[in-house]
Amino acid sequence: MSNLPDETFRDTIGTIDEGGKRKFIFPKKPSGKFYEYRKIVSYVLLAILIANPFIKINGNQFMMFNIMERRFNIFGFPFWPQDFYLFVISMLVGVVFVILFTVVFGRIFCGWICPQTIFLEMVFRRIEYWIDGDRGAQSRLARQEWNAEKIRKRLTKWFVFFLISFGIANVFLAYLVGSDTLFLMMEQGPIEQAGNFTALLIFTGVFYFVFVWFREQVCIIACPYGRLQGVLLDNKSINVAYDFVRGEKEQGRAKFNKKEDRALTGKGDCIDCHQCVHVCPMGIDIRNGTQLECTNCTACIDECDSIMESVGLPKGLIRYASEDEIEKKEPFKFTTRMKGYTAVLFILLSVFVGMLFLRTNVEAIILRLPGQLFQHKGDKISNVYTYKIVNKTMKDYSDIHFELIDQKGEISKVGEQHFKVAKEGISQGTIFIEINEVLLESDKTKVKIGVYNGKELLETTTTNFLGPRSFN
Repeated sequence: MSNLPDETFRDTIGTIDEGGKRKFIFPKKPSGKFYEYRKIVSYVLLAILIANPFIKINGNQFMMFNIMERRFNIFGFPFWPQDFYLFVISMLVGVVFVILFTVVFGRIFCGWICPQTIFLEMVFRRIEYWIDGDRGAQSRLARQEWNAEKIRKRLTKWFVFFLISFGIANVFLAYLVGSDTLFLMMEQGPIEQAGNFTALLIFTGVFYFVFVWFREQVCIIACPYGRLQGVLLDNKSINVAYDFVRGEKEQGRAKFNKKEDRALTGKGDCIDCHQCVHVCPMGIDIRNGTQLECTNCTACIDECDSIMESVGLPKGLIRYASEDEIEKKEPFKFTTRMKGYTAVLFILLSVFVGMLFLRTNVEAIILRLPGQLFQHKGDKISNVYTYKIVNKTMKDYSDIHFELIDQKGEISKVGEQHFKVAKEGISQGTIFIEINEVLLESDKTKVKIGVYNGKELLETTTTNFLGPRSFN
């Protein structure tokens, strides 16, 4: 017979039965130290998540990701299409941070911070426990015929879930189009704001589908992060893990018998009560080791600790630990791999912070008009340019004009010489630069142009000034 461990559980997932049909999970209501900590963390994060799009700093929404208009606000800093490189670097910082966090702490992000987990476990399931009851009551209700009690509970739950999904959709829309647009939609109504209202209904339907029916399948099927853990985790990563050395010992698991001394019989501390399985929201058995479905939610830790305490055995049979700590008793070490990710993260953060300091509130682009040569105007040479000024701030600039810096000459604009650029606005036009021919050093001279609001220098930019070729 083969001595290899039974790995057949990896051929299926806990939410699919042998016939390939969806198997709905009715997890036991968790309780314990970690669950209480998770509730505090979850509700703080929920408050932050809901408040973010409605907080403004210097007129800028604290968090906004307006993909359609390519406008992003992160921590109150506005990012325009011209700042896309900053957005890309910030996303790279986030990805590397998540990778480093996973290599060190496993999928703790999924169990403690992920919005999908927080909404499902700390909002929708808690309401479900309140309406339908705990694990046994939910299972019985699912098998029960459609009588008055089941209809009442189902309609009540579905209605409450719909209201919450509608609320989440409003918050989500505020992130995408801005809270001001959301409030405008509320004032004008669905007819005037048909596009945004349609998006709101679509988001409501998606969230309702996810939290009422799809649920844990998001983590298993849709979320790419769960797939990444197989590449990122190793024997030194800290995970929610079952201590198989202590739990199995020489004789394996066995039901608890208070009349025997398990240390003498060689039986493991696991009493095979299956409570860790019943409480798992993903429907897995943590005793099988690290699995794709596990989100490190700690529900099995709390449940196992409670059982161990009730039978007089030490807690910690399931705990946060690395495989090397369990099998080899090796303490946690910050490995070379972890140091490498940390170095990359530090470099990216340094680059990002440096670019933030170099970023300006007003961006000016001045380019020579294509296909146009210079013109002689007496002893002066004239070049024609197009300009584009982007105001990234939430304040109006009413006295914008151009001046040459470190070069004698004149700048004249087509139209009014002094003009206005509105908040979050763009101004475009045409200007002429005239420089005395004797001041030109070559046929192509770099000139620096300052963009002023009154006497305040907002931005400087450079461009090429063409003149006649010298034959000296």
